[in-house]
Amino acid sequence: MSVIHWLFNAQVHFGNKYTQAIYWKEIIGNIFGLGSALLGMRRKMWAWPIGIIGNVLLFTLFIGSMWDPHQTSRIMLGQAGRQLLLIAVSLYGWQMWTRNRRKSADSSKPPVAIRWTTSRERMALVPATIAFYFATFFTITAIGGSWNIAADSWIFTGTALATYGLARGYVEFWLVWIAVDAVGVPLDIRGHYYPTAFMYLLYGAFVIWGFITWLLVAKREKEALPA
Repeated sequence: MSVIHWLFNAQVHFGNKYTQAIYWKEIIGNIFGLGSALLGMRRKMWAWPIGIIGNVLLFTLFIGSMWDPHQTSRIMLGQAGRQLLLIAVSLYGWQMWTRNRRKSADSSKPPVAIRWTTSRERMALVPATIAFYFATFFTITAIGGSWNIAADSWIFTGTALATYGLARGYVEFWLVWIAVDAVGVPLDIRGHYYPTAFMYLLYGAFVIWGFITWLLVAKREKEALPA
Protein backbone atom coordinates (compact mmCIF):
# COMPACT_ATOMS: atom_id res chain seq x y z
CA MET A 1 0.00 0.00 0.00
CA SER A 2 1.44 3.39 -0.99
CA VAL A 3 1.73 6.21 1.52
CA ILE A 4 -0.78 8.30 -0.47
CA HIS A 5 -3.30 5.46 -0.53
CA TRP A 6 -2.89 4.90 3.21
CA LEU A 7 -3.23 8.60 3.98
CA PHE A 8 -6.52 8.94 2.10
CA ASN A 9 -8.12 5.66 3.20
CA ALA A 10 -6.70 4.59 6.58
CA GLN A 11 -9.01 4.81 9.58
CA VAL A 12 -8.85 4.66 13.36
CA HIS A 13 -11.52 2.30 14.72
CA PHE A 14 -13.13 2.78 18.12
CA GLY A 15 -16.37 2.26 20.02
CA ASN A 16 -18.24 -0.92 20.88
CA LYS A 17 -16.57 -3.74 18.96
CA TYR A 18 -14.70 -1.05 17.00
CA THR A 19 -17.71 -0.35 14.82
CA GLN A 20 -16.97 3.41 14.64
CA ALA A 21 -14.14 4.88 12.58
CA ILE A 22 -12.37 8.18 11.94
CA TYR A 23 -10.19 8.85 8.92
CA TRP A 24 -6.54 9.58 9.65
CA LYS A 25 -6.69 12.39 7.10
CA GLU A 26 -9.23 14.16 9.32
CA ILE A 27 -6.94 13.86 12.34
CA ILE A 28 -3.77 14.87 10.47
CA GLY A 29 -5.49 17.66 8.56
CA ASN A 30 -6.74 19.24 11.78
CA ILE A 31 -3.33 18.92 13.44
CA PHE A 32 -1.84 20.85 10.52
CA GLY A 33 -4.64 23.41 10.89
CA LEU A 34 -3.88 23.94 14.56
CA GLY A 35 -0.16 24.17 13.82
CA SER A 36 -0.88 26.82 11.20
CA ALA A 37 -2.92 28.84 13.70
CA LEU A 38 -0.13 28.69 16.28
CA LEU A 39 2.45 29.83 13.73
CA GLY A 40 0.10 32.53 12.49
CA MET A 41 -0.25 33.92 16.00
CA ARG A 42 3.54 34.24 16.14
CA ARG A 43 3.59 35.74 12.62
CA LYS A 44 5.74 32.94 11.21
CA MET A 45 5.80 32.44 7.43
CA TRP A 46 5.43 28.66 7.78
CA ALA A 47 1.83 29.21 8.92
CA TRP A 48 0.68 29.44 5.30
CA PRO A 49 2.14 26.29 3.67
CA ILE A 50 1.36 24.15 6.71
CA GLY A 51 -2.22 25.38 6.68
CA ILE A 52 -2.56 24.64 2.96
CA ILE A 53 -1.49 21.02 3.47
CA GLY A 54 -4.17 20.63 6.14
CA ASN A 55 -6.77 22.22 3.84
CA VAL A 56 -6.00 19.73 1.05
CA LEU A 57 -6.50 16.78 3.41
CA LEU A 58 -9.76 18.13 4.82
CA PHE A 59 -11.09 18.93 1.35
CA THR A 60 -10.80 15.26 0.41
CA LEU A 61 -12.58 14.38 3.65
CA PHE A 62 -15.63 16.61 3.23
CA ILE A 63 -16.30 15.51 -0.35
CA GLY A 64 -15.35 11.85 0.28
CA SER A 65 -18.92 10.65 0.77
CA MET A 66 -19.72 11.70 -2.81
CA TRP A 67 -17.91 8.63 -4.12
CA ASP A 68 -17.21 6.52 -1.01
CA PRO A 69 -20.37 4.62 -0.01
CA HIS A 70 -18.66 3.42 3.20
CA GLN A 71 -18.00 6.92 4.54
CA THR A 72 -20.64 7.62 7.21
CA SER A 73 -19.98 11.36 7.62
CA ARG A 74 -22.53 13.69 6.09
CA ILE A 75 -21.60 15.56 2.95
CA MET A 76 -20.83 19.26 3.48
CA LEU A 77 -20.04 21.05 0.24
CA GLY A 78 -19.80 24.31 2.14
CA GLN A 79 -17.07 22.84 4.32
CA ALA A 80 -15.36 21.33 1.28
CA GLY A 81 -15.52 24.63 -0.59
CA ARG A 82 -14.21 26.31 2.56
CA GLN A 83 -10.97 24.36 2.21
CA LEU A 84 -10.53 25.55 -1.39
CA LEU A 85 -11.25 29.10 -0.28
CA LEU A 86 -8.72 28.77 2.54
CA ILE A 87 -6.09 27.62 0.05
CA ALA A 88 -6.78 30.63 -2.18
CA VAL A 89 -6.76 33.17 0.67
CA SER A 90 -3.72 31.49 2.22
CA LEU A 91 -1.82 31.89 -1.03
CA TYR A 92 -2.77 35.58 -0.94
CA GLY A 93 -1.58 35.89 2.67
CA TRP A 94 1.63 34.01 1.96
CA GLN A 95 2.36 36.26 -1.00
CA MET A 96 1.59 39.40 1.02
CA TRP A 97 3.80 38.40 3.95
CA THR A 98 6.60 37.45 1.55
CA ARG A 99 6.34 40.84 -0.19
CA ASN A 100 6.37 42.66 3.16
CA ARG A 101 9.44 40.71 4.24
CA ARG A 102 11.28 41.60 1.03
CA LYS A 103 10.45 45.30 1.46
CA SER A 104 11.65 45.37 5.04
CA ALA A 105 15.25 46.39 5.69
CA ASP A 106 15.18 44.34 8.90
CA SER A 107 14.83 40.63 8.10
CA SER A 108 14.08 39.83 11.75
CA LYS A 109 11.01 42.09 11.71
CA PRO A 110 7.60 40.27 11.56
CA PRO A 111 6.13 40.14 8.02
CA VAL A 112 2.94 41.93 9.07
CA ALA A 113 2.08 44.67 11.55
CA ILE A 114 -0.72 44.00 14.04
CA ARG A 115 -3.44 46.63 14.30
CA TRP A 116 -7.17 47.23 14.53
CA THR A 117 -9.10 47.94 11.35
CA THR A 118 -9.80 51.55 10.51
CA SER A 119 -13.34 52.96 10.22
CA ARG A 120 -12.93 53.09 6.45
CA GLU A 121 -11.88 49.45 6.31
CA ARG A 122 -14.85 48.38 8.46
CA MET A 123 -17.23 50.29 6.20
CA ALA A 124 -15.97 48.19 3.29
CA LEU A 125 -15.66 44.85 5.08
CA VAL A 126 -19.10 44.72 6.74
CA PRO A 127 -21.24 45.01 3.56
CA ALA A 128 -18.79 42.82 1.66
CA THR A 129 -19.14 40.12 4.33
CA ILE A 130 -22.95 40.31 4.24
CA ALA A 131 -22.98 40.07 0.46
CA PHE A 132 -20.51 37.16 0.54
CA TYR A 133 -22.66 35.30 3.07
CA PHE A 134 -25.84 35.55 1.00
CA ALA A 135 -23.98 34.66 -2.19
CA THR A 136 -22.65 31.56 -0.43
CA PHE A 137 -26.08 30.71 0.99
CA PHE A 138 -27.83 30.86 -2.38
CA THR A 139 -25.02 28.98 -4.10
CA ILE A 140 -25.11 26.09 -1.63
CA THR A 141 -28.92 26.09 -1.80
CA ALA A 142 -28.81 25.83 -5.58
CA ILE A 143 -26.28 23.01 -5.45
CA GLY A 144 -28.11 21.21 -2.65
CA GLY A 145 -24.86 20.23 -1.02
CA SER A 146 -25.45 20.77 2.67
CA TRP A 147 -27.84 19.61 5.37
CA ASN A 148 -27.44 22.90 7.32
CA ILE A 149 -27.08 25.68 4.78
CA ALA A 150 -27.16 28.66 7.15
CA ALA A 151 -24.42 27.31 9.43
CA ASP A 152 -22.32 26.03 6.54
CA SER A 153 -22.56 29.42 4.82
CA TRP A 154 -21.45 31.29 7.92
CA ILE A 155 -18.45 28.99 8.48
CA PHE A 156 -17.50 29.48 4.83
CA THR A 157 -17.86 33.28 5.05
CA GLY A 158 -16.31 33.66 8.50
CA THR A 159 -13.33 31.56 7.52
CA ALA A 160 -12.66 33.74 4.48
CA LEU A 161 -12.95 36.90 6.56
CA ALA A 162 -10.73 35.59 9.36
CA THR A 163 -8.01 34.34 7.02
CA TYR A 164 -8.03 37.65 5.15
CA GLY A 165 -7.74 39.40 8.52
CA LEU A 166 -4.71 37.30 9.43
CA ALA A 167 -3.07 38.20 6.12
CA ARG A 168 -3.63 41.91 6.85
CA GLY A 169 -2.74 41.71 10.54
CA TYR A 170 -6.18 42.75 11.84
CA VAL A 171 -6.76 42.11 15.56
CA GLU A 172 -10.48 41.50 14.87
CA PHE A 173 -9.75 38.30 12.95
CA TRP A 174 -9.57 36.43 16.28
CA LEU A 175 -13.10 37.59 17.14
CA VAL A 176 -14.35 36.28 13.80
CA TRP A 177 -12.73 32.91 14.53
CA ILE A 178 -14.59 32.75 17.86
CA ALA A 179 -17.87 33.23 16.00
CA VAL A 180 -16.89 30.53 13.48
CA ASP A 181 -15.96 28.08 16.26
CA ALA A 182 -19.26 28.68 18.05
CA VAL A 183 -21.10 27.39 14.97
CA GLY A 184 -18.52 24.81 13.89
CA VAL A 185 -18.51 22.65 17.05
CA PRO A 186 -22.20 21.63 17.09
CA LEU A 187 -22.33 21.43 13.30
CA ASP A 188 -19.46 18.98 13.02
CA ILE A 189 -20.63 16.87 15.95
CA ARG A 190 -24.00 16.43 14.25
CA GLY A 191 -22.20 15.69 10.98
CA HIS A 192 -20.04 13.00 12.67
CA TYR A 193 -16.77 14.88 12.04
CA TYR A 194 -15.57 14.39 15.59
CA PRO A 195 -11.86 15.35 15.26
CA THR A 196 -12.88 18.51 13.42
CA ALA A 197 -15.41 19.33 16.17
CA PHE A 198 -12.72 18.74 18.80
CA MET A 199 -10.35 21.02 16.89
CA TYR A 200 -12.97 23.77 16.81
CA LEU A 201 -13.41 23.34 20.58
CA LEU A 202 -9.66 23.53 21.08
CA TYR A 203 -9.57 26.57 18.82
CA GLY A 204 -12.13 28.22 21.10
CA ALA A 205 -9.60 28.36 23.94
CA PHE A 206 -6.71 29.10 21.60
CA VAL A 207 -8.32 32.05 19.83
CA ILE A 208 -9.05 33.75 23.15
CA TRP A 209 -5.37 33.43 23.98
CA GLY A 210 -4.44 34.63 20.49
CA PHE A 211 -6.77 37.61 20.73
CA ILE A 212 -5.28 38.74 24.05
CA THR A 213 -1.76 38.25 22.69
CA TRP A 214 -2.41 40.31 19.55
CA LEU A 215 -4.28 42.93 21.59
CA LEU A 216 -1.17 43.51 23.70
CA VAL A 217 1.16 43.41 20.69
CA ALA A 218 -1.00 45.93 18.78
CA LYS A 219 -0.90 48.30 21.74
CA ARG A 220 2.87 47.91 22.11
CA GLU A 221 3.57 48.39 18.39
CA LYS A 222 1.27 51.44 18.24
CA GLU A 223 3.12 53.04 21.16
CA ALA A 224 6.45 52.36 19.40
CA LEU A 225 5.41 54.34 16.32
CA PRO A 226 6.97 57.80 16.01
CA ALA A 227 4.69 60.61 17.18
